[in-house]
Amino acid sequence: MTAIDELSCNDTEDSDQMELPSVLVVDDSPVFRLIVSNLIRTSCGYTTFTVGNGREAVEFLKEQTPSMVLTDLHMPEMDGLELVEYVRENHQSIPIVLMTAEGSEDTALRALQSGAASYVPKKRLKSDLGEILQQVLHASRTDRRKQQLLQSLSHRDSMFVLENDTNLVPLLIAMFQEELTATELCGSANRTRIGVALEEAMLNGIYHGNLEVSSELKQQGNAFHDLAERRRILAPYSSRRLHVRCQLTPEKVIYTIRDEGPGFDVANLPDPTDPANLERPSGRGMLLIRMFMDDVRYNATGNEITLEKKRDVAK
Repeated sequence: MTAIDELSCNDTEDSDQMELPSVLVVDDSPVFRLIVSNLIRTSCGYTTFTVGNGREAVEFLKEQTPSMVLTDLHMPEMDGLELVEYVRENHQSIPIVLMTAEGSEDTALRALQSGAASYVPKKRLKSDLGEILQQVLHASRTDRRKQQLLQSLSHRDSMFVLENDTNLVPLLIAMFQEELTATELCGSANRTRIGVALEEAMLNGIYHGNLEVSSELKQQGNAFHDLAERRRILAPYSSRRLHVRCQLTPEKVIYTIRDEGPGFDVANLPDPTDPANLERPSGRGMLLIRMFMDDVRYNATGNEITLEKKRDVAK
């Protein structure tokens, strides 16, 4: 096993967190591992460790527990899909993010079905990797100090009305995840995946629904976020709100997310599970949402999405 990079981290964490965020990078190219490690350091400041294939990653995980694993799919000895299956069985609390390339779409979809928490196309690593890693990290956190109180939670029906402030999204998701943990509705791996699905759905509601910003602008540098910032203070976008409802029972959880935008024609929504759409800049969120939830449905006008997850079946 090799660990050629261990980079310092300047990310801020809760004062009671024992370890700073760390990423295990798994790829059979030493040069690519170094490039990705440096990208992680500059984009979000996390500590990184690197190994050359899935087999080395297994040995590493026997000794250390990183915050997440970032892996290539095609590697010798043990590939990314096999690594996902191993981690799902033996280290459920560690989320895995895939690095995908053209030609690996079918394998990537199988890996997402097997337990990976997210993916990033290699051609968009520079622009998207930091944001995706932070999303997955936020989704995998829990606050253990509240668990004793939450153990008494049985049923809950709550409604939140959010301004178009994306900083509120991970806070609300963390609250929902604490409830999932307390009620033991799902294990840590599915809790992270539900968090990722919720974040995608809420951000879609804010950016594409309320602010009407097209995902195609992500290919034009900062144009996507610049337009979103301008529209946050302009009518009619600034007055729109995001409505989030959570219905939690011992058997399942249902999240309903509604924006106040014009909606869209649901019939024109491309199939996000088609491998041909995996590398497209748009549709990534819907792919993850459909992969991670048991049932996903829109209302007739396309401005409301309902996500349902049933209780994990014990093996």
